[in-house]
Order: sequence, then C-alpha cells, then structure tokens
Amino acid sequence: MTSEIAPSGSVALRPVLPLGEAAAAGSERFSQARIERILGVVCGFGCSVLGVQAFFNALSSTQEAPLWRVGLVILIFVPLIVMVVASSSGLATRACAGVFAVVFPLALLAWPVATAGRVAAGTSEPWIWYLLNVATVAAVLAFPLAWQIVWALFIPVLYGVVRLVQLQDAAVSAFMPTLLDVVFAIILALVFLVLGWMLRTMAVGMDTARREAVGSYAAAAAADAAERERVAVAALMHDSVLAALIAAERAHTPRERSLAVSMAREALTRLANVDQDAGEGSDAPVLLAAFVADLESASVEAGGPHVTGELPHEEWALPGRVARALILAATQAVANAVEHAGGADLAVQVVASVRRIEIVVSDGGPGFDPEAVPDDRLGIRGSISARMAAVAGSARLDSGPEGTQVTLTWERPS
Repeated sequence: MTSEIAPSGSVALRPVLPLGEAAAAGSERFSQARIERILGVVCGFGCSVLGVQAFFNALSSTQEAPLWRVGLVILIFVPLIVMVVASSSGLATRACAGVFAVVFPLALLAWPVATAGRVAAGTSEPWIWYLLNVATVAAVLAFPLAWQIVWALFIPVLYGVVRLVQLQDAAVSAFMPTLLDVVFAIILALVFLVLGWMLRTMAVGMDTARREAVGSYAAAAAADAAERERVAVAALMHDSVLAALIAAERAHTPRERSLAVSMAREALTRLANVDQDAGEGSDAPVLLAAFVADLESASVEAGGPHVTGELPHEEWALPGRVARALILAATQAVANAVEHAGGADLAVQVVASVRRIEIVVSDGGPGFDPEAVPDDRLGIRGSISARMAAVAGSARLDSGPEGTQVTLTWERPS
C-alpha cells in the first residue's frame, strides 16, 4: 500500500521524559543515603565512647597474659578505630564495619586461651565485654537483616560460653551473672537492630513515594507539553496556512499568484520544522557530490548506513533549501527505520539524473498500517511530507510485511 510514513513519535515528549527520568534517578535513594549517613555518624560516636572505655580497662587488665593482651588489643582496636573513622567520614563504612564484626568473634574464641591459668583474677567483668554491642552495631551497619539477627544472638551467646570456659571451677557461681550479661547484651543488640530496620524501612518508603510523585509529575508535564504542542500547531495552521489559502483565493495576477505560492511554501516549511529549530536556511546552490556527502553524514549520525548512489557525469547543483529539505526528510526516514524496524536491512540510495534526484530509504522490518497512525502524530506528516511539499517535491511510502520503502523525489524545473 502507498501512503505517508509512520511518525517517529510525539515531539512534545522529547524534552519532558529525560527530565522526569533524571529527577527519578536522583531521588531513587535520596532518603536511604541520608539515613545510612546518620546511622554511620551516630554509631561511630557511640562505638568510640565504648571503645575508649574498653581500651582503658584493657590497659589495666590482669585477666589475660601480657603478650596475649597486647595481641588482642591490636586485633580488636585497630579494626575498631578504622570502623569509627570510616563511619564518621562516610567512606567504606559497610566494609570496615564488616571487618570488625568478623574479627571480634575470633578474638572471643581466643579469650579462653589468653586467660588460661589466670582464673583467680577473672572474677570481674573483662574489658572485652564492653565491646559486645559494638560488634552487633557493626553487623547492623554491614550485614543484611537476617545476618544482623544472627549476630545479635551469636555474639552475646559466644561471650557467655567463653566466659564460663575462662572461669572453669568458678563457672557455677558465675553462671547467673554471666547469663544476665548475655541477656542484657542481646536485648540491647535487638534494640539497635530494630531501630536501624525501622529507619531504613521509612527511608525506602519515602524514596518510593518520591519516585512515584516524580513519575506522576513527568507524566503530567508530558501531557501538558503535548497539549501545548497541539495548540501551537493549530495556531500555526490557522495563521500561516489559512493566510496562504486566502491569498491564493484572491490571487488574480501572476504577481499575486507567486506571492500566494511563497506564502504556502513558508507555511509548509514552518510546519515541517515545528519539531526543531530549523528554517529554510540559505538558498545557495549545493553541488550533487557535496549533497551526497552531507546526506551520508546525516544518515550515519542518525544510526543509518552509508549512502550508495548513481550520479550523472554532468555535475549540477541543488538549491540550498531543496538540499536541506531532502536531507532532513531522508534523516527522518532513517530515524523511523532505526526506531520502528530496528534498522533491519536498512539502506539509503541516491539516484540522480541531469534534472531529477531520488532518494530511497528502505528497511526489512515488519511494516505497518499507515491508516492506523493517529492524526496528531507529525513525524512524517510534518517532517517528511510537508517538508518535501514545501520545496515542490514528493514523498511516497510503500510498506508491507517484507519491509518499508520511502522514496523522496525532486525535479529541477525547466
């Protein structure tokens, strides 16, 4: 079948959708990032306070052997200092907190060995007890929710086991105090875990609501822009085309007819260029070779192929506005083929004689029904048909299951 080319899309949506996408991308994790930053700063401050308390207790501790004490202090407090600095600065917080959360249970496992043979001095709470909830807070910063729960239970229970192993003969009398320490540490760890979960859930909800609001705004802006475009096109048709028709109806002399033709050409050109800032341009002559080179550059830039063609031996020039209209119309046809046919078997061919030039843009896509194209879509009606009509040329479309072919023709007047 033969008809107009399918439009490439609504012009009004071009500036609106990227804006909406950019806004949505920027708001996707807006609240989550700030909640994580707040959690890092607060946890870093609290861990530093507990760390200082544990450090001074470690300096005066007699429960473990001196060499073991030095080793444990280095093993625990170096990762702790790194985690506090990372949490306060917001750099690599998750990784540094994860390292401390893994290192601390290893230090707990070494505790019975470090305190072997020194049970008499081990009746008071050891300095490592002050860091139990520092390890569970580190898990809240670094691990998913399931592992946070595991760490909140695992760290206090592990402490209770190694503490009873350390006390040996005094383990029976120390069982209840140790159990109370374990229960207290578990409760405090679960409080930290629930607070972190609640804050993060609220942040996700706020980001989701913000993203939906931005999407709604983008859709409303797109609809408003489309309506404004329809109003602008209607005003253009009313002011320019109607004026040209009135001038043609009242034209009786050759001069008046020429003026009416010029007005009609200008109206069609403005309609063709309504989707971009493109006027008729200069009417300086363009040689065929230069025209083909410009056409090939435009085709490649639009995602199309290189141009093949047959040029006459006799070099001649196209009017500038004609060359510009042909290139813009062909580029629109290439863009349509790339967008709607995926560029399948896309080809651009130029055939020129001494008086006539023809551009054929063909693809191997599934084709379409031109009658199904909505009336408010101006991709082809404005960008190709009106553009060619403005320079006294013609545009034809052949579309079927085997593909689509667009033929642009212009003849040099006698």
